[in-house]
Formats: sequence, C-alpha cells, structure tokens
Amino acid sequence: MEFRVLGAVAAVTPDGRDLPVGPVKRRSLLAMLALHAGAPVTVDQLTGALWETDPPRHSRTVVQGHVSQLRTLLTECDAAAHGVELLTEGSAYLLRTPALAVDAHRFEHLLRRARTGAPPAETVAVLDEALALWRGPALAGTTASPALESAAHGLAELRLAAVEELAQAHGLLGDHGAAARVLRAEVARDPLRERLVIALLQSLGRAGRRSEALDLFRRTRRTLAEELGVDPCPELAAAHAALLHTPPPAAPEQAEQVAPPVPVPTQSDGTATAPPPVLAPHLFPRRPRGFSGREDELEALDRATSSPGALAVITGSAGVGKTALAGYWAHRRQGDFPDGRLFVDLCGYSPIPARDTGAVLRELLLALGVPAEQMPGSYQGMSALYRELTYGRRMLLVLDNARHSNQVRPLLPEGDGCVTVVTSRDRLAGLVASDAARLVPVAELCPPRAMTLLSDTLGPDLVAAEPEASARLAALCDGLPLALRLAAARIASCPTRGIAALADELADEQRRLSLLNVEDTSIAATLGLTVEHLAEPARRMFHRLGTHTGTTLDSRTAAAIAGCRLDRAIEALDQLAAAHLITETGQDAYTLHDLVRLYARSLPAEGDTDALPRLLDHLMGTLLAASAAAEPGSEPCCVLPPGARRPTEVRPFPDRATALAWYAAERDTLRGAVEAAVAVGLNDRAWRLVLLQWPLIVWQVRDGWAPLLEQGLAAAEADHDHGAQSRARALLGWVLTEEGRHEEALAQLELAPDLAARAGDVTGEAVALINLAVALVRGDRLARIHGLLTRALALTERGGRRDLTALARQHLAEHCLAVGAFVEAAYHASRGLALAEPPFPALRHVVLHTLYGRALAATGQPEQAQHHLSEALRTARTHDYAEGESAALAALAALPATATAV
Repeated sequence: MEFRVLGAVAAVTPDGRDLPVGPVKRRSLLAMLALHAGAPVTVDQLTGALWETDPPRHSRTVVQGHVSQLRTLLTECDAAAHGVELLTEGSAYLLRTPALAVDAHRFEHLLRRARTGAPPAETVAVLDEALALWRGPALAGTTASPALESAAHGLAELRLAAVEELAQAHGLLGDHGAAARVLRAEVARDPLRERLVIALLQSLGRAGRRSEALDLFRRTRRTLAEELGVDPCPELAAAHAALLHTPPPAAPEQAEQVAPPVPVPTQSDGTATAPPPVLAPHLFPRRPRGFSGREDELEALDRATSSPGALAVITGSAGVGKTALAGYWAHRRQGDFPDGRLFVDLCGYSPIPARDTGAVLRELLLALGVPAEQMPGSYQGMSALYRELTYGRRMLLVLDNARHSNQVRPLLPEGDGCVTVVTSRDRLAGLVASDAARLVPVAELCPPRAMTLLSDTLGPDLVAAEPEASARLAALCDGLPLALRLAAARIASCPTRGIAALADELADEQRRLSLLNVEDTSIAATLGLTVEHLAEPARRMFHRLGTHTGTTLDSRTAAAIAGCRLDRAIEALDQLAAAHLITETGQDAYTLHDLVRLYARSLPAEGDTDALPRLLDHLMGTLLAASAAAEPGSEPCCVLPPGARRPTEVRPFPDRATALAWYAAERDTLRGAVEAAVAVGLNDRAWRLVLLQWPLIVWQVRDGWAPLLEQGLAAAEADHDHGAQSRARALLGWVLTEEGRHEEALAQLELAPDLAARAGDVTGEAVALINLAVALVRGDRLARIHGLLTRALALTERGGRRDLTALARQHLAEHCLAVGAFVEAAYHASRGLALAEPPFPALRHVVLHTLYGRALAATGQPEQAQHHLSEALRTARTHDYAEGESAALAALAALPATATAV
C-alpha cells in the first residue's frame, strides 16, 4: 500500500484504488499518522492536528472514532497482508508501514540521495523522480491546524530546495535552457520569491536569453513595488547589474533563438535613411450604442489601469458585454492616451481561426506608421521594432477576444506609459502570474440594470407599460446583455407580439434557446464557441452536466455525473469556471445559469447513457449520509436499491445543522431528480429520493411537501413496494395533518400500518401507527390513540429501535397528560428520557424534559418538575429551539409559587 501526503491526502491500494478515507478530520488524522509512520503519535498530538483552535470537550472520543473507522477501512482491504497496521500503544497510535510507503518519506530519501555528490546527470534523474511524487500542495484537504500547516510548509520548502538543486544540476550539464524551464514554473507560482527569480534570471542569461532575463527583472520590480511597496533585494539588483555588464555569449550551446537586430532601411547609395515617422493612431470601433448599467465595472477598470504600464483583463461569460465595456471605457478615457489607441480582435472565440501573432504585429506596426516596404522580415524583428516604437509613449491597446495568455504576451507594448486592456472568456491566470495583470470580472446584470438595458433598447414607454412582464423577461434572459438584446430584437421586429407574449414563450425551457436567435446571432452559437475551445476533459464534463437536475453543483456530484475521479472532476470544473460556463459561489460550490444549463442539456450525451443513473445513485448516497447526520441514532428509512452504485466520494456532514442546510439548498435539485427518475422509469430511485428527505420534511413540515410525497407514493406503487408505500403514506399523512387537512391525512394514514405489516416492516408499521395517533389527536378523536401508541411501542421494542421507542413514549406521555393520566405520563416521559441519550437529537430531550416536568408538577412534585423544565429551557436556548423554549417557559410559569424561579 501507499500513503500520499504530497498533494491530496490519500491511501492507495496496490492495485491503484484510492480508499474512501472519509471526511476532513479523518484525512487529517491519517496525514499525521503517515507523516510519523513507524513512530507513536499521542492522542494530544492528533487532537492538535484535527482542530484549528481549542478542541471540544469530546475531542478524544472523536479521535478514537476516526481511528476505529481507519482500522475498519484498512481491515476491509486486507492491509495487513501488505505490511500495514494501525496499532495502539498506550495513549498513542502507530501506523506501521513498509519502508518508503509514504510518498513524503520517499521524496526525502531521494533528495538525500541526490545530495551525495553523484554526477549531474544522475542527480537530474533522481530529482526528477522525487519531484514527480508531488500532485499538488502538501497535505491538501486537511484541517488548517498549526501542526499540519507547519508540516506542509516544511515539505513545501524541501520541494523548492529540490527545484533549485535540479536547476543547478542542469546548469552543471550546460543545459541552461532546461534550468530556466524548471525555474520558470516556480516563479509563475510565486513571482515574489526573489531567490527563485535570481536563479531564473541567471539561467536565462547563461542560456543567451538576455532580453527575457531583463524583462523578468522589470516585471518583478514592478510587482514588488505594487504588491509590497519595496525595491528588489540587493542580491537581485546585483544579479541584474551583472547581467547588464556581461556581454551575451556569442553562440551559447543551449541558447534559444535570439531576435536579430532590427533592420535599418538604407538608400541606394548605402546610407541609412531616417526611421519611419511614429504616428498617433486612433484605430478604434465606434462608441457602443445603448451601453448602460456598468458603473461599478467602469470604476474597477479605472483602478486596474491606474498604475504605470498597467495590464487589465476584462473577463466574463459569452454575451456578457466585455467588448462593449472595453470600448465604452476607451472612448471615455481617450484624452488620457495622446499617442494613440489601437484595437485588435484576436478571434480567440470565433468561428474563424484565431489571429496569427505575426500578422497582428504587422497590423500594429502598420498602424504605428511603419511602411510595408520597411517591415522587418522576421517575427523577431517585428517584435523588437514594436517594443521600440511603443517605448516611452502614452498609448492604449485593446486586445479583444483573447483565448489564452500566449496570444497576448508578444503583443504587450514596452514602457510604463502604455495601458493594455484584454477581453476574454477565460480568466487568463497566466497573465496574472507572469505580467501582474489585474482582473476585472463582468457578471450578468442585476434585475434593475437589466430593466434599464431593456428600456434603452426598446424605449422606456414600452417597458413602463408592461413592468411585470419586463422583469420576467429579464429574469428569463439571466440578466445576460446579449440575450436581452436578442429578446428586444424579436419584440422590435414584431411589435404586435408584446413583452408579455415573448416572456410566456421564453418560459418554455424547450424553446428558450431557439427563440434567442436573430439572424446570425444566437445564445447557443455563442456558448458553442466557448465549449468548442475547451480542453477535452472539460468539454466532456460540460456535455454531461446537461444531465444535472439542479442549478447548484459540487465536485463530488460532478464526478458522479461524469463517471470520473474526484481530482479529474475538480480540474474540469476549474476550467469551466475559468471559461465562465459555471460560476464559483463558494468553496467547492458552483452554479449554472439557466441558459447555460439549457444549452448543456441540448448537447448530445456522446454515448453515455449512465450519467443520470450515476447522478441518482450519488444523490441517494448523499441523502443517506445527510439523514444520518440530521437524525443521529436513527436508522435509514431505506437502503440503496439492487444494482445501485455506492458513491466513492460523499459530502461530509459534521453535524445536524450542516445536513439540514444541504437539504434545503438542494431541494430543487432533488425535486428535479425525482422527476427525471420517474420520466425514465427508475421508480425504485424516485421514491427513495423522496423518502430520504424526511429530516427536512419533518423539520419544515408546513413548507408545501404534499405534491412531492404524492409523487413518491406513485413511484412506490409503480415499483410494487408495500414498505415504501407505507412510509410514503405515513409521511404524507403527517404533512397533511400539520396543514390542517385532517380527513385527507386520515385517508392516507389508515392504510399505512397494514401496508407495512404486509411488507414485514416492523419499523415502518410503528411509524405509521404513531403518525395515525398524532392525526387523531389533531382531529380531536381520542378514543383509539392509547391503543395505537401502545401497539407502536411494542413494535419498536421488538425491533430494538431505541429512537422510535423514545418517540412512542413521548407521544404516550403527551396523550396521558391530555386525558389526565398524570402518573402514567410521568412514567412514559421518564422512560423516554432514559432512552434518548446522545447521539439522539437534543430537541427530543427538550420535549421529553418538558413533558416530564409537566407530569411531575401535576403529581405534586414541583421541585423535581422545576429541575426538568429548567433543563429543557437551557437545552432549547443552547440549540435555538424557539418552540421548545416557549413550551418550557409556559410550564415553568404554571408551577406553584413555592418553586424556585428560573
């Protein structure tokens, strides 16, 4: 087996499978044990690694639980057969592994081997092997505790040392170009680490790439000034000075091609002619018409271009108005650029091929006044002349529709007087890393600004005449300027249609994209160009996202939909977010705008017919985990159906609040998943997706759940599952009871117990009986209640369900209080409290303490009653349980005056 900490923490079986280690804290515990493999790690050390701040009182129990889960995981994969054991030594734990089974230990071993004075060629091979072990930042996915952060920092420093030593070994071999390649990647990651910059500058100089080295120094000096307000350190300044005073080698062995000198035009007699006049060109499109609603972005662009030699990247999704923003800003600021303004469409996302850099340089030089007959004949010559002609000038260059950073870098003007503005559907992070570019993100218009754009396009009177329809139209267009203009064009071309009529048509998701199509412009075609230029894994992921039934997304769900590993899904999602096809809304949280989602849904599935079943199975697995966290101590209401895929990566739910928040956030996704499952005949998935939402249904019972439960019941009937039918009817009856629909509730609940009995579902029968009893209480039909609850209690005790036994006794206590059987009420409440110990929800404690306190007060025991009611009040306040707090306060107020007040 192998344990990995140089990147995401993982345990890998000999056949290459990643073990499902589990939540962050368990990964953090595994990381500590792996880092200290072969040595005992105390519980205190593990506790310090698992919590960023002071650990909770039960931290030792949590550590022991995670150790137990890791042991089970290692046992299941027969780790002992491969020499791996997790042992207990007193108050410490020890992970015994074969030598170098931990990648960090193997990395350090290779690093020590490289430092033994071996020949440079061997050193290069060993260090290459060592650095290949790294798959990302060390200890990724673990708790940000001081212990683990310190370990990660130490490993990162060792890695940088290995990189520097690899570059030195390449230099000893005379391969300075290879040394520069090794160092450049590190400088791109950390452009302010001057030690690396010095090494790269020297390697570039020795490789004969003097101009690149000087450019690196200029960029670093600018970045240091802007980010830290400091000058280069003396060592970097000295390396720069040495480069300036050392002539470049005549023919370096490993030097890359160096730009030849700019050719000097000559007359027929051989004398040099005067250089071409430098013009102040103003080659720019007209001011955009109908531009509005971007004051915040215009101010952000002002800030991004305020520093000398500024480079700003306007980035956003297709059709969001990036080019219009750049054009409007350029016209508004034209007085700031007396030496000219240039605009070039790089065609990065266009039906035609992207522009060749040499052709763009030629176009720019012509605009700057270089006659065609004096144009340098080589790319290097044009580049050098372009830098010379732009140096010392105050110019604006707008590079529109860039696809990647390499399209932009050769076109950047020289000197601090020029400002460059780039627009792209990609974030162009490479320009941020290498050239200190400032990003200016452009998002969809908010509703008021979308309405303003419609008014500017259609005319204020038309929009004012149909304000509600206009707002609906703007929402259906996702606030996307291109979509809004296309919708306005449709209305303008057919005035009798009206805004409300078009909004009604756009509400049909099957037609929306086809309606947003006018002549040669459409939303689908615009999005298609973005998708076409994605890397293959991201393109495949986008095609499969059309299967998704919601607008919110995380990496685990994406991995399930695409049928790929989690790391591949994360990489693809990063690329889709960079291309603005999805929007990152938080850590591992994304959203798809409706138009993008509809476009993804319109794409072919590329032969993958299992995407929807994979999604449904993943959602069921996540629901099982969420219900276990939301109702600790309870058993799942169902298991995965035969043939279902058990998710390898499930979102962790550390507590009840987290689980309930996820339930609420994913409610639309889950409803869509039920509809999709029913549509393709996967009824066994559909009813499970409904029933597994029971913790949120019970918690927010009056939130319109009846239609979903009716759909789940229909799916259970289609699946011929009596147990599922019983549970669906019991839950639906509970909801209808809380909504005051008593006759409808009883019609469902009267059928539920017999269905459960036919299925042999003891637990389901008990739940059905309890819910029927509650419905009868609400309908003031008390005669059958005691018998129903007594039957339910017997079933729960027979089934060994402590949680349901406590619930049955809770309802019996409540019923006995209502009918005046106070002694029996106290008995049931007391027995229920004895059962409802952690991990059962604290809210049940509040109810049982309150019932017990009321029963004790009714039997003449006010002091004991006061004790239990005070405990109920304290717990309710701790858990923000307002209803429980009110009930406890009311019961306390009813105590005799001799009882001590709270």
